Amino acid sequence: MKIDLAHECGPLLELHEMSDRFDVCHPITAKWEGGWSDHPDDPGGKTMYGITEGRWHEYQDKLKMKRTPVRTVTKAQALRFYRSEFWQASGAPNLFPGVDLAVYDASVNSGVSRGRKWLKASAGSNDHSLTVKRVCRTRLSFMQSLTIWKTFGKGWGRRVADIEVRGVAMALAAMGATESRIKADARAEAEAADKTSKSAGRKAATAAGGAVSSGAAPVVEPAAADPAALWVFGALFLFLAIGAVVMIIRKRAADARAEAYGKAAA
Repeated sequence: MKIDLAHECGPLLELHEMSDRFDVCHPITAKWEGGWSDHPDDPGGKTMYGITEGRWHEYQDKLKMKRTPVRTVTKAQALRFYRSEFWQASGAPNLFPGVDLAVYDASVNSGVSRGRKWLKASAGSNDHSLTVKRVCRTRLSFMQSLTIWKTFGKGWGRRVADIEVRGVAMALAAMGATESRIKADARAEAEAADKTSKSAGRKAATAAGGAVSSGAAPVVEPAAADPAALWVFGALFLFLAIGAVVMIIRKRAADARAEAYGKAAA
């Protein structure tokens, strides 16, 4: 399937003429997809090499193949599936190095339509490393809004950080940056992420402390309590508790970025 991203993104997207990079990008994504899985909290259910059984059967129906259990999928079959259904479908072959990885991995993890949408929302800069960061930031925000974030969030955060760091390095290298420049940028990003983590940690502790204080208000008989005051206490506790959770999520994301960029700078 050929995607005309030049038409979709107009002048915002600079296409990069080069050989197909599927063999460069897919192994990075495959590392995060793993092998067999049937996690009870995963809405995808049975999964092999990141391919859900439902999606595998759709693919087999399209090719007029006999349906087989997803657990029997071979690595060779998985490669053909990913190249057709995600690499080509997302338009990754036409994208600048690094941007192709960011869009491809996002498409595999969250769907081709979202990967392409996040690309269109992120394109527009001649600095393709910035496009990679924008795609990853938008993707992470979406994932953090999902109810299953509490179960898979830690792994997802590390995955998005890894893709961002690798994509940024690819983009900078393709734009002519030296290795020392790439490492210097990685160190700067790691330091910035570390500062963000520390700031979010302090804010989370403050919000959590405030929530505990508001929840520990003197106990009075319900009949003697002012309903308006009780409502205010309840609203304040909820506001502070939500604030603490948001800061904790922000801290964990910053920690993942700091770790990933730190490794790239080493």
